Amino acid sequence: MGPGKWKGRRSALIAGSVAAAGALALATVPSWASGEQHQGASLTAAERPVRTNTPIKHVVVLFDENISFDHYFGTYPKAANTDGTKFTAARHTPRVDGLTKKLLTKNPNQYNPKRLTPAQAMTCDQDHGYANEQKAVNGGAMDKFVQSTEKDKCTGQPILFGEPGLVMDYYDGNTVTGLWNYAQHYAMSDNSWDTVFGPSTPGALNLISGQTHGGYAVDPVKHAKVSDSYVVQSPDKDGVGTVINDPDPAFDDCSGSNHTSKNNLAVMTGKNVGDLLNEKKVTWGWFQGGFRPTGTANGYAVCGATHQNVGGNTATDYSPHHEPFQYYKSTANEKHLAPSSVAAIGHTDQANHQYDLSDFDSALAANNLPAVSFLKAAEYQDGHAAYSDPLDEQQFVVNTINKLQKSPEWKSTAVVIAYDDSDGWYDHKAPKILNGSADAAADQSALCGTAKAAGGYQDRCGPSQRLPLLVISPYAKVNHVDHRYTEQTSVLKFIEDNWGVGRIGDASFDQRAGGLWGMFDFWHPRAGRLILDPKTGAPVSG
Repeated sequence: MGPGKWKGRRSALIAGSVAAAGALALATVPSWASGEQHQGASLTAAERPVRTNTPIKHVVVLFDENISFDHYFGTYPKAANTDGTKFTAARHTPRVDGLTKKLLTKNPNQYNPKRLTPAQAMTCDQDHGYANEQKAVNGGAMDKFVQSTEKDKCTGQPILFGEPGLVMDYYDGNTVTGLWNYAQHYAMSDNSWDTVFGPSTPGALNLISGQTHGGYAVDPVKHAKVSDSYVVQSPDKDGVGTVINDPDPAFDDCSGSNHTSKNNLAVMTGKNVGDLLNEKKVTWGWFQGGFRPTGTANGYAVCGATHQNVGGNTATDYSPHHEPFQYYKSTANEKHLAPSSVAAIGHTDQANHQYDLSDFDSALAANNLPAVSFLKAAEYQDGHAAYSDPLDEQQFVVNTINKLQKSPEWKSTAVVIAYDDSDGWYDHKAPKILNGSADAAADQSALCGTAKAAGGYQDRCGPSQRLPLLVISPYAKVNHVDHRYTEQTSVLKFIEDNWGVGRIGDASFDQRAGGLWGMFDFWHPRAGRLILDPKTGAPVSG
């Protein structure tokens, strides 16, 4: 059913669209029959696409790396237009809770925020450790970023930009032009948060399960349980604790630098969204750059693909700790096996829903787009400072969305652009801690000790900092800034609710997460296609 038919039937289908919290009342939205059939696949009745609670039949999550909200959108919609790609906001563009004149000129931190130019796209990586991010927040004063998370010098990387006060700095629409143009034509949030403090792995786990507790450490060869405080914090008598760092996943041949290191690995227990989708026969997949092996060594698959970023630095494409499903035995593809066919992508086979990014392109070209797709760029295009940058990230984001918008599936697709953590970059907005922790790993005296720990599980303190969040869809609100509270786990909650697969349980944050419904308009859809130039981020057609 296209947007017009949904609009014509809205009164009959939706009795009350807005709940008290401002979210779409799912209880009033009946299941929505699908008329789509995956071409090229012979499916049994149990494998055919299931009903959804909205017109959205395909969710594509672009999960990028290490950006705070103010780092990309602090001055939105005003760009300097002194260099880079020119950006001029549409009239009546809503403003965001961003960097005010006072924050730009009389900031409580040691340095004022400064604008970074496109020529400074390649920067040092900042400190985004679990405890140091809490210290930067400083009990809500938001004034210890320079002392706690800044890295202004990058040894051995002469092309990376660094200077004192770097952690405070930001880009505008002359550099992150594509994202600002998407915000102009679709919906974004200025109140979306990193679910917990810390680096990439906790963010990725929260995206798919809302849960960083339930992990334990194993040795890299025999997977025998070991004790390792880097792998998990606050372990119980069985060694099960919480992941706050970036240990590699146990069920991945490419972990530990292709199993050449002796670092211990992490196993996650419990359920993730892949398990829930499998139970309901909903097609899905995680697609990551560099996942396809380049060879074998010592009985392990080897992930050796590399690319150069815009600065000329070479980065290994595949990062195991960015692939959250590989921590769970139920959803892992340990040997990085390819799908048995293009028609099988999204279904359970030897690949077990874990794919190379090229498999997404193959599925899209064959009109076999899974219902739920998580996309992780190769490292050089994932936005992570030091080995990636906003210009490379823009090429990945824009190329992907352009292909989707030109496909038949676009009419029923929602793209969500989300991030795994803030990298420690400055954001001025103080978090309201919703889940606390009472242990030594947390800077909990003035911050994390103010709230209870859900399920009694320690080291899940958060939310921490605001992150960018955009929804790009024919059903997205146009030029809209949503102010309702959301977090990484809100993406999980949207998937759960759209396909009616239930909740994770066991104190998962999917229970507390705000909904994405305020970013959609199913009653009066009017968002058109927007094709951008991947290099400049500027529109090339309307």
